[in-house]
Amino acid sequence: MADTDPTERSAVVIGAAGGLGAALADALDDEGLYGDVHRFARRSEGAHHIDITNEASIAAAAATVAGGPLPALVIVATGLLHEGDHGPERATKALDAAWMARNFAINAIGPALVAKHFIPLMPKTGRTVFAALSARVGSISDNRLGGWHSYRASKAALNQLIRTIAIEERRRNSSAIMVALHPGTVDTALSKPFQGNVAPGQLFDPARAAVQLLDVIDGLRPPDSGKLFAWDGVEVAP
Repeated sequence: MADTDPTERSAVVIGAAGGLGAALADALDDEGLYGDVHRFARRSEGAHHIDITNEASIAAAAATVAGGPLPALVIVATGLLHEGDHGPERATKALDAAWMARNFAINAIGPALVAKHFIPLMPKTGRTVFAALSARVGSISDNRLGGWHSYRASKAALNQLIRTIAIEERRRNSSAIMVALHPGTVDTALSKPFQGNVAPGQLFDPARAAVQLLDVIDGLRPPDSGKLFAWDGVEVAP
């Protein structure tokens, strides 16, 4: 872990009201490796408020962390795949500008703005990790089926943003790790409409998925910064 006492630092989970986000925050609490585990969500009685589509809200959330132990771990566990009558497009003719913009706002722009406001709070020395939940379908080289245009493109954008932010952060702290994570298919509301095609044994309950991701994070080293890793620790090609 970090080369200083990790209990003197804090962890942050953005999206802590979602199935996986809540499980990540719970697992971090159970591990007891951080002095504080800050939970942020758009709607939740057990978390501080944040709206990742509103930069002022993100800045305000960061301000609540700034006065305590420095965050050595920040996890962005937000994401959008379907909403209301909208879902992943099956063909180009289904493209809708507003739905595409909504995907990018939540899946790419929001996490980037979280990085903008939270990374400056992270220590300038020692191991730190900024992780954002991405998806294997954001890999351009791995795209063999097509479809899901807006989701794929927004996750690809997120992966590029993580790569770019990693290069910049390396100049501030050579031990920092900026990473995108593919959690696999987790039994949450996000994946619910699409679970029918999941292979046996590949639908993870949130508690298991959280532990798997934290194990991946624990095994990361500075040369891994800027990359996308799957739940099993295997790097996903861009």
